[in-house]
Amino acid sequence: MDPNLWAYTPASGRTTAADLVGYKVEATDGSIGRVDKHSDEVGSAHVVVDTGPWIFGKHVLLPAGIISSIDAAAETIHVSRTKDEIKKAPEFDRGQHTDDPDYHARLGGYYGGFMG
Repeated sequence: MDPNLWAYTPASGRTTAADLVGYKVEATDGSIGRVDKHSDEVGSAHVVVDTGPWIFGKHVLLPAGIISSIDAAAETIHVSRTKDEIKKAPEFDRGQHTDDPDYHARLGGYYGGFMG
């Protein structure tokens, strides 16, 4: 698993002062929802996206390393994955994402398998 997958890239434009909750999230081929929560934790930075009706209210956890850019003025995050790749990701589990290191390994393996 690529440890850089769990960190914001310098090119993303992430500033630690910005609260990303409520930002729109755009995949390479369209909108996927809004940020429900985010973490800047070292080695585990991510955003949780509420996909709303797009995939029936599912929440998805996206590692910070797939964020290609953050537009603070437009409150929009762009990610380097397609809607289909995100839709097929392992299901987000609120309990597992903080308590189960294997969950991060599964997500890292999934998202790391695509060239961004």
